[in-house]
Amino acid sequence: MSGIILLIFFSIVCGAVYGVLKKRFRGESVSPRILIYFVLAGILLGVSAQSFVIIRAGTVGVVDFWGNVSPEPLYAGIRLINPLAVARIFSVKTHELKEIMDTPSKEGLITHLEVSVWYRLIPEKAPEVFKTIGMGYEDTILKPLIRSVLRTVTAEYEAKALYTAGREAIVAEMQKMAEPVGREKGLLIERVLLRSVKLPQVVADAIERKLEAEQQAEQMRFILERERQEAERKKIEAHGISEFQKIVTQGITESLLEWKGIEATEKIAGSPNTKIVIIGNPKNGMPLIFEGQKNDPQP
Repeated sequence: MSGIILLIFFSIVCGAVYGVLKKRFRGESVSPRILIYFVLAGILLGVSAQSFVIIRAGTVGVVDFWGNVSPEPLYAGIRLINPLAVARIFSVKTHELKEIMDTPSKEGLITHLEVSVWYRLIPEKAPEVFKTIGMGYEDTILKPLIRSVLRTVTAEYEAKALYTAGREAIVAEMQKMAEPVGREKGLLIERVLLRSVKLPQVVADAIERKLEAEQQAEQMRFILERERQEAERKKIEAHGISEFQKIVTQGITESLLEWKGIEATEKIAGSPNTKIVIIGNPKNGMPLIFEGQKNDPQP
């Protein structure tokens, strides 16, 4: 905006000088009043233009009047300010901070971490940030905060946690520690992302072997549990069959068997097939049945 003001003022002054020189070469006298009018018009336009500031979308302005900072930020749009003041523009969009560092784990192993932090400036706290921190709040506040949080959190976990489901817990703990401190300083930490983890190759191989052994042991426990359940199922099934047989055996008597034999004999006797039925078997009273042999017809 200052460049536009200077351009307008310079154009007016040049116009005034041109008018004076033109009249002078023609031999005409130039009224001082006209020159004063030009200068006053240039000053008035310059002051008017300086009183307006454009705050673009995704930014806020902080009014600085010779060190006196206004507590109210300027939001997006065209805003009217003191022409002698300066509007400091801050971005309130989400930014990404990438941090790469080596930090020790609980057992003392050095892990190489790559972390991304999504953050943005809280608009209503922009004046306070400008007064207490300044424009370079990322280097002054955010980077030291993230480094401190990384060292504190990783020192509470073993290195293998970074390769397993414990990784999510570590990230959640990082954000939980960083968020209130950042908010206090006027920064909203939206999310912490653990992008890459590197350990010494020997340690990484040992962790992978241990994890593989744990997976195999877990698989074996699953197989044993499945076999135990199958054995229990068979035991229950055998018990049920045994109970069924006992019930059936108790219900079968000699009279019932003889009666069923008589019914079967009647059905067989009524069959058209050739047979010999002998009644009165002395052992159990059941009939003896001899089926006749069929002769093949002669050609």
